[in-house]
Amino acid sequence: MSKYKLNQDLYISPTPAGAYYCISGPEQNPSRQLLQGLFKQRSTPPFSLESIKKWFLATNNDKLLDLLYHAQNIGWIEGLDEPKEAPEETLEELFPQSLPSLSGSDKVLLADSHGFCISSHGFPHETAEELSGLSAELASLHERRQGVLENNLGLNTSAWGLVDAAGNSQAGFWPMYIGEQRFVLVIGGVPYLNQPELTTIVWALTTRYGT
Repeated sequence: MSKYKLNQDLYISPTPAGAYYCISGPEQNPSRQLLQGLFKQRSTPPFSLESIKKWFLATNNDKLLDLLYHAQNIGWIEGLDEPKEAPEETLEELFPQSLPSLSGSDKVLLADSHGFCISSHGFPHETAEELSGLSAELASLHERRQGVLENNLGLNTSAWGLVDAAGNSQAGFWPMYIGEQRFVLVIGGVPYLNQPELTTIVWALTTRYGT
């Protein structure tokens, strides 16, 4: 008999922390695959083994329950009283609404892997273009030095920051891995990555690029 009991009156959804973990690296593991699977759904599925196994392709109930418990315990998933639908807006409509919520200074942009600015808010146009180009160079540098940073130094993060003398971030660069694509989120000042808008952005990007 399982030691877990699912509340099947709820609907399973990634949290902002889960959204960040889901896209923070290209490496695959069961937790990341679970979150990616959730973001590929058109609506949040019921919190039941039968519903989850339809798309997660799990065969061992105990292992799946262990995985769900771990993801919930660490704050990567949550239960909702009502189902939530995937964003219906186009990315061009969604980004201007959602991106500003991620920055304490109201300065934020999203760039692609080639350094092209997809959407920007708060930065002057030329500054946004330069930061987008820099984001691609930093992401490539990180991928080349990832082994040293993680294995030798124990720095298990792909984000880079420009800090002042007190160590406060002036601009941060967060790679976002969606399917085969890599984007970079550039935030001026204090980042607010614990906002529901991050979950919405990841869901919208996965809908377009993650399948």
